[in-house]
Order: sequence, then structure tokens, then C-alpha cells
Amino acid sequence: MSQPEPAPTRAHARRNREKLVTVARAAFAAAGGPVTLEAIARAAGVGIGTLYRHFPTREALVEAVYAAELDDVSASVADLLERYPPDVALRAWLDRYARFTTTKSGMLDTLRAAAAAGRITPQTRERVTTAIRTFLDRAARTGALRTDVAAEDVATMLYGVFLATGGETSDQLGRLLDLIVDALAPRAATRQPAGSATS
Repeated sequence: MSQPEPAPTRAHARRNREKLVTVARAAFAAAGGPVTLEAIARAAGVGIGTLYRHFPTREALVEAVYAAELDDVSASVADLLERYPPDVALRAWLDRYARFTTTKSGMLDTLRAAAAAGRITPQTRERVTTAIRTFLDRAARTGALRTDVAAEDVATMLYGVFLATGGETSDQLGRLLDLIVDALAPRAATRQPAGSATS
């Protein structure tokens, strides 16, 4: 009679999780079509049960990959601000964010569905908002961007762009990202509210 398999140690479980995320990142970047959880588990050298212990749903795995990718994108904020004025740095960051999101085959549809259903975790959304706030705060000191716009609103516009374009890299995506930055340009004068009476 065979002995039951010993429970994995915490370190072993952590290594398995890291391996699954690493393999999933590569799979989403390289695949030309949908990526199956079974294929990810096989490439990571673990059973599908191990994958589900760490990531009970496909959305949970995608969220983990998204968070890992976002580490790299978030780390670029300081470098961009050292190299460019805040408005130019923000536009470059939006391109980088778009690139990492749109090049993950099989990942974006899951992210879009999760966002539409309100399942993107607050922590993940806050990281995007924090990055945008960093650009806005720096720009406030130089006058490069408006000071009356909340980072949360810019993040909402950004998510809206990806939902509207289907997350595909295109001329339209670039134009919409340009419009986000254009909307943040300082106003020469306060505009009269739409619909107000004029004399």
C-alpha cells in the first residue's frame, strides 16, 4: 500500500506558485491563441490540482500575472520622470502599460471580463492609480498638466480605452491615449459650463 504524498512545505508551495506565474507570463506573451490552464501546469511541471490550489480560477491566475507584469511597468515610472517632462513621461508610460496589456494573448479577454464584472482587485487598480498620481503630482510642480484632475478619474479613462478598443494595438488606441494626455493639458482659461446661458 502506497504512502500518501507528504504535504508540500511552505517554501515548496511558494516555488510552485512562482513557477506557475513565470510560465503563465511567458505563455500569455508567446501564444497565438487561447492559453489553457492544463498547458501552463504541464509546462511548469506540476499537476493541474497544484495549479488550482494556488489559483482557483483562470481569473486568479491572470490577476497574478497582471500583478507581476505591473511590477515592471510600475518600476519604470521613476526612470521616465528622470528622462522626460511629466506630460511626456506620462504618455510614454501609457504606451508601456498598453504594450504589456495588449501583447498578452488570452489574458486580455479575461481581464476585460473581470473589470466589467468589478472583479479587478482594489489593490491592482490602486497600483495603476498610484503610478498616474505620481506623474500628476510631478506635473503640478511644473505646470505641465492640470492640477484639478484626480488620478482615479484618469485610471477610469484608461480602463475605458482598453474596454472600448478590445485591447488591440492600433492607431485608434494610440489616438485615445493621446486624448487622455490632451485632456490633462492646462487650461488657458476656465471654460463656461456646457448649456449655460450666454449674453
